[in-house]
Amino acid sequence: MTTVTLGKTGITVNKNGFGALPIQRVTDGEAVRILRKAYEGGMNFFDTARFYTDSEHKLGLAFEGMRDKVIIATKTAAVTAEEFWKDLHTSLAELNTDYIDIYQFHNPSFCPKPGDGTGIYEAMAEAKEKGRIRHIGITNHRLAVANEAVDCGLYETLQFPFCYLAAKEDVELVTKCRDAGMGFIAMKALSGGLITNSAAAYAFEAQYDNVLPIWGVQREKELDEFLSYIDNPPVMTEALQELIETDRAELSGEFCRGCGYCMPCPAGIEINNCARMSLLLRRSPSELQLTSEVQEKMKLIEKCMNCGQCKSKCPYHLDTPALLKKNLADYKEVLAGRVSVK
Repeated sequence: MTTVTLGKTGITVNKNGFGALPIQRVTDGEAVRILRKAYEGGMNFFDTARFYTDSEHKLGLAFEGMRDKVIIATKTAAVTAEEFWKDLHTSLAELNTDYIDIYQFHNPSFCPKPGDGTGIYEAMAEAKEKGRIRHIGITNHRLAVANEAVDCGLYETLQFPFCYLAAKEDVELVTKCRDAGMGFIAMKALSGGLITNSAAAYAFEAQYDNVLPIWGVQREKELDEFLSYIDNPPVMTEALQELIETDRAELSGEFCRGCGYCMPCPAGIEINNCARMSLLLRRSPSELQLTSEVQEKMKLIEKCMNCGQCKSKCPYHLDTPALLKKNLADYKEVLAGRVSVK
């Protein structure tokens, strides 16, 4: 069993973290069953957020009476001290616990610090002093904010997108966290579903001994795949490296990661899926993307008002309206049978 220690926190867990965003889409009973199976199979790190609707509630149900057996990380998107305490108390109640192992600021547009006028870092420090949380973390999609969080020395963990499509700057950030004794939690290890070979994804992450990847799990089949890697972890081979290089060539440049921070759209467009439809068509069974329901969602792109809200909120600085139009054009080509996909 391969483990990873999250920097100076001293928290050591299996190098297979459970990302609990997707379980908000299944029933309580199914979520509890999946979560307990994950724990029984060797996973002991579970990441959720107040923003993930009822995900915290489901973790609370699953781990009732065994809180000390698991490490739980959750997040707050609060921008005021009042909102912070409200979120924290709600999370504690939903998780059915009196403490949170790692409490993270959820993708703030700035790096919270004492004296910045918001009061949220001071509230976080007070919560730690009172024992409500044990370690202070931050998540982000912005490289500048992430680097500032490492440099300031105020945070014990950083959660940041990291997969084999990572840029040189992302790899440097991982090294920087290791040198600073800061835990690194890798989100988007499958790039929002664009990476379809989990063995290659795992083997890449395994090359970094300070990185804890969290896998978004919704279905038992997905869970079984990652649980199998606990006893038989994939290692980088020539074949996997070739697959990675092929994916890097196809997916390099400007593409939507599906993070969803551009949402909601005033025109009702499901941007986080529609803006990467061209890639999804090539990388997943096409019948999943050609249903009447998906066609209706793509048609909404024609109602784009070019308001620019999505573009201004994109942490990757994408020209989202242009990307949506390109994906719609590609989609129409596929529907017309002029372009073939898998």
